[in-house]
Amino acid sequence: MTKDNREDPKTRSRMERFQQGVQKRTLLAKKKVQSITKDDVKSYLLRNAFVLFTIVAVILGIILGFSLRSYKMSYREVKYFSFPGELLMRMLQMLVLPLIVSSLVTGIAALDSKASGKMGVRAVVYYMSTTIVAVLIGIIIVVIIHPGKGTKENMHREGKIVQVTAADAFLDLIRNMFPPNLVEACFKQFKTNYEKRMFKVDISSNDTSTVASILSNVSEAMETLTQMKEEIVPVPGSVNGVNALGLVVFSISFGLVIGSMKEQGQALKDFFDSLNEAIMRLVALIMWYAPLGILFLIAGKIVEMEDMGVIGGQLAMYTVTVIIGLLIHAVIVLPLLYFLITHKNPWVFIGGLIQALVTALGTSSSSATLPVTFKCLEEINGVDKRVTRFVLPVGATINMDGTALYEALAAIFIAQVNNFDLNFGQIITIRDRLRTTTNVLGDSIGAGIVEHLSRHELKNKDAEMGNSVIEENEMKKPYQLISQENESEKPLDSETKM
Repeated sequence: MTKDNREDPKTRSRMERFQQGVQKRTLLAKKKVQSITKDDVKSYLLRNAFVLFTIVAVILGIILGFSLRSYKMSYREVKYFSFPGELLMRMLQMLVLPLIVSSLVTGIAALDSKASGKMGVRAVVYYMSTTIVAVLIGIIIVVIIHPGKGTKENMHREGKIVQVTAADAFLDLIRNMFPPNLVEACFKQFKTNYEKRMFKVDISSNDTSTVASILSNVSEAMETLTQMKEEIVPVPGSVNGVNALGLVVFSISFGLVIGSMKEQGQALKDFFDSLNEAIMRLVALIMWYAPLGILFLIAGKIVEMEDMGVIGGQLAMYTVTVIIGLLIHAVIVLPLLYFLITHKNPWVFIGGLIQALVTALGTSSSSATLPVTFKCLEEINGVDKRVTRFVLPVGATINMDGTALYEALAAIFIAQVNNFDLNFGQIITIRDRLRTTTNVLGDSIGAGIVEHLSRHELKNKDAEMGNSVIEENEMKKPYQLISQENESEKPLDSETKM
């Protein structure tokens, strides 16, 4: 009884403190609701106009896409219908290359080699950790659900299989890190190709067949001394596409050199900083068109995709398995990781990324979404520009959580089907879009985590320079939407209201 009497006051005091805290927050919430005016609602709608427009565009695109499926549009008609969405993709992809180069050079040049080295190590550790977790989730989910169970009667091969050795793939990766021509790296990547060649193979003179032929006919023996052998050999080749890895390596190296040049490199720093600012202002203009483009992108893809009944039971289960794995990684693993490291509410941070995530869902391209991701992280979530300019371009190039999960799951699914020559060209399109959204979310959360872990180095650098990035942003006119230029931006307030 004495023990119970001792514990009761402690328990009561805890409960009272909890009740007082709940009552205090309830009163504050009531006061905030009561103090909301028409101007507050108007300013909120203006501040989040593009997020709301984008969400409405996604909903309308889904409705419009499923409504038009009954008309059985031809391939040409679908392409014409999707043209506004194609324009958005081209606009965003136009800005990716200068944005990657300018952001990396300015981000690295603003830090010393020690700070950038620590930040780079943290980013790489984060990328490796989340990729390994994504692969494990994919393996566990596919083993539990077992989507490849059954026969493969409804499946067929599409395309041709290209044999690539692991050694050649690894060497191609290293070759692409050091492009011999930077201009060519803007539109081409190195890729090893294979071709058949005939080689002469000498036959040993003690071969019994050769001896017999010599005895029968000298001329015939001379022909058999050398034989032609067919062999598949690797030859240099290329594929169309931006060599982002090579440009990232060059930009990081160039930024480190500019940063070490101190005053001599100031002119180059200012040039790339102005270039980055100009690109982001172009992004702000393109955002006016983004909701319309996303609407037609999503509607066009829904009209174009195959019916689930045509896809077949196994591939339908495979699609469901991929979606479940991506949702577990994006909704549980990444937010939990952010909370454990930063001790902050991950959903407030993710709320500021809605526009980037919806754009990723619509465009199905993490590179094309990169300009929007910059805007969301820096303007809405208030992440330090020196972090975003380094972490995001590198993450968009090497960090592919959704892709890693998808490929690990696909490999085991093929093994379950017990056939290694399947190609899944008819799988529903939404799977790829969720994969891209997961990639973008992983990059963005990585930027928040790296900023939190690098906060001491950033503060020390600010103290050495005598002015921080925040002070610099106050002096400069930030890139923002035209309708928001007269409003005072407060990243933390806007983040909370999201």
